Amino acid sequence: MLRKVLITGGAGYVGSVLVPKLLQAGYDVKVLDLYIYGDHVLGGVKDHPNLEEIKGDIRDIKLLEGIMPGCDSVIHLACISNDPSFELNPDLGKSINYDAFRPLVKVSKDNGVKRFIYASSSSVYGVKEEENVIEELSLEPLTDYSKYKALCEEILSQYHTSEFTTVIIRPATVCGYSPRLRLDLTVNILTNHAINFGKITVFGGEQRRPNIHIEDITDLYVDLLASSKELIAAQVWNAGYENHRVREIAGIVRRIVDKEGVEIVTTPTEDYRSYHISSDKIKRDIGFVPKHTIEDAVQDLVNAFRQGEIRNPMENLDYYNVKKMDAVSLS
Repeated sequence: MLRKVLITGGAGYVGSVLVPKLLQAGYDVKVLDLYIYGDHVLGGVKDHPNLEEIKGDIRDIKLLEGIMPGCDSVIHLACISNDPSFELNPDLGKSINYDAFRPLVKVSKDNGVKRFIYASSSSVYGVKEEENVIEELSLEPLTDYSKYKALCEEILSQYHTSEFTTVIIRPATVCGYSPRLRLDLTVNILTNHAINFGKITVFGGEQRRPNIHIEDITDLYVDLLASSKELIAAQVWNAGYENHRVREIAGIVRRIVDKEGVEIVTTPTEDYRSYHISSDKIKRDIGFVPKHTIEDAVQDLVNAFRQGEIRNPMENLDYYNVKKMDAVSLS
């Protein structure tokens, strides 16, 4: 039985929703994170007896060797997230997202970790003409961020054995409210602007953006820890729900926000990247079906705004990865 899990990036956007779920499910949880977005994001569980928080860098091999013993599983979320954040400092992005990956996998395996779950990205496919982008299609990443995600998948697959179970998840863009909120993701951006500007600016609008609610992707990670090895060993799965066009997402946001006079303004763009993924395989293989919609994500954000939980949303750097990374000058 897997009971002790290390979450790299556990104080991030996804991690800060996942960690409380794992504690509630009875796991002992170690979080390794730089905490650049604040020590408060796990405040709701900070005194939990089964939580250990470690402020540190996944590139620090000595640190990894010190904290890995006793862990029987790893969920690897830590990375420089998304293309703009990566492009801010490509060398930093490569060092964290790629160079640190093999040592992390090796330390995990050498210390008896039995299950390693990797959060890759659905952007590894690049732009495809196919109506349904399935896991068997070739990977043609367009950016360094997605290229290194794909290369890490290759590395992890090399380490899979009967005693070291590897699982690769290619999530769609995550949306919805989190204690470590991001307001630089499509659904979240549009909701923020609708609430606070009364105006949604859509660049282009015909591009498809696959999304998955943060509650669903975190439920999936919990499920993967509880699943039998035979069911998940060496699997690669897309994890998304709705492949809406950006203009359709804007329409959903306007309807849910229901604020008088919210205007949708469409402007030209040179970014015609359009992603659409099929999540049929994960449904067939393990019965995973998302339960939360884009509407739910927008409603959760609207509620948080109206209850005053999202403070200073236009200026607070903690909501914007690129601005925060620029400010703290990570190296």
